[in-house]
Amino acid sequence: MTFAAFQAETTQRVWEIAIGTAVGILVVVGIVLFLLRKFFQSTRDSHSEAIVAPTPRSENTSAFMAASMQGVIRQLRDQEKELERLHKIERERAEHTERLSEEVTRNMPAGLVVVNALGNISSANPAAEQVLGIRGLGFRRYSEVLGEKSELTRLIGECLAKGSIFRREQVKHEEPSGDSRLLGVTISPIRKGTEKINGAICLITDLTELAALQQQVQLKENLAALGELSAGIAHEFKNALATISGYAQMISAETVTGEVADSAERILEQTRNITHVVTEFLKYARPLEISSEPVALEGVVERVVAEVAEAMPQIRIRYEGPIGSVAGDEGLLRQALLNLARNAAEASVGSANGGRVLLRGEVARHEETYTQRITIFDNGAGITPGNLPKLFRPFFTTKAKGTGLGLAVVQKIIVQHGGRVEARNRPEGGAAFIVTLPACRSVPEAVELKKDSI
Repeated sequence: MTFAAFQAETTQRVWEIAIGTAVGILVVVGIVLFLLRKFFQSTRDSHSEAIVAPTPRSENTSAFMAASMQGVIRQLRDQEKELERLHKIERERAEHTERLSEEVTRNMPAGLVVVNALGNISSANPAAEQVLGIRGLGFRRYSEVLGEKSELTRLIGECLAKGSIFRREQVKHEEPSGDSRLLGVTISPIRKGTEKINGAICLITDLTELAALQQQVQLKENLAALGELSAGIAHEFKNALATISGYAQMISAETVTGEVADSAERILEQTRNITHVVTEFLKYARPLEISSEPVALEGVVERVVAEVAEAMPQIRIRYEGPIGSVAGDEGLLRQALLNLARNAAEASVGSANGGRVLLRGEVARHEETYTQRITIFDNGAGITPGNLPKLFRPFFTTKAKGTGLGLAVVQKIIVQHGGRVEARNRPEGGAAFIVTLPACRSVPEAVELKKDSI
């Protein structure tokens, strides 16, 4: 037998063995499957009554698999419903947290401004709009709203650029209406991770009233100390002046002529001037005794307007707006308002369109308290910026023959009544002196414009 024949015979035997083995395996698998199906069918039949939701009988394996898949799908649907329920709970909790956050932000007394990385205001609460005196802050550039030269703009810009944190800074803010406020601000960056700055949070508090109150307390303490110190000195001055004036009068009474008589007359003139200054200074330094009787300010303002109109008929002067009642001394309040109105009339003399003075009344309410504001406007040349901080200092004057005590006395009277007085220049020209006093609780109705000259 050749090698090729032997190889062919061997190959045929291998194939026969392989085929036989495969057939045997198939037969064994068929028997096992048949026995398993019989076992599962007998098990389902014996426990069919104990099963709440029986699996449909199947005559073949595919039906059995379909029933199993239906069970899995049913479990997945139950899990999906549970997930929907949990998602709804989380959504309601998130909405509640968001509403609570909005309510807290809206009702917090401090102003809150959130600026994004692009420099736009993404959020601002009503307190911020009230403190800044600007409505509609949202979605506007902060530098445009606050002003390019504003100190607050500079701080926010530095926070966005460098991540700087500012705590309890005090800055001045000019409202669009022209009013000036002192603000306390705290500014911190909003960071994503540890490096990138996504914006800035700015908390704002109005310190204007607190600063004004501190100034009033300090001024009252200074006035009390000044009064005690100056009363004795002024008394000695007056005694010395009376002696000098007496001797000068004796010289003038004698029959002298020429240089002696002129010198005596000059001595008398100078002593009268110094006596006037000392008298005015005593008015400023002497403690005021102020009653707490209600004063109808409208009648006081009307008499002030009448006096100025009579003394300076070339000036058109009038008053308007609600003017109610305040507690205090009618004579002192009249003196203060008359001084301010007379100064405004004198500043308006020589104006191109003729001198005009306006006294405007306003009543403002802050929580449970009312304030009466009277603003005296003029159309004069205004106040030199360098003189504005010095106006109410004793002995500071811009008039050739002024004593420099008029506005100082006005400030003392207003402060002693629990109010404040401030001065500023008007954008359209001229000056404005603003007197603010605690008002009685009754709010007056607005009055009609009064005639230009009374």
